[in-house]
Amino acid sequence: MKIKKDFTLHQVGDEHIIMHNGTGNVDFNNIISLNPTAARLWESVEGKEFDAETLTTYLTEHYEVEADTAARDARQLIKDWLEAGIIE
Repeated sequence: MKIKKDFTLHQVGDEHIIMHNGTGNVDFNNIISLNPTAARLWESVEGKEFDAETLTTYLTEHYEVEADTAARDARQLIKDWLEAGIIE
């Protein structure tokens, strides 16, 4: 998987949001908010191919989390990002 072209992470105050970098009007219904951990995961895979194992490894290396929990969370995050249409 990889992040779709023209989607980028922005920080607005304390919020992390994903937006499409288009030239048209901004559709605020299509802004995705990320928690700080998801934002760090996004940054870690920008411009790279990744899968659930990649995200699991990042989580276990940077946070005190069991591998099973990290794997479950990574799979759910990928599912959410696919449903939002921001990765392919």
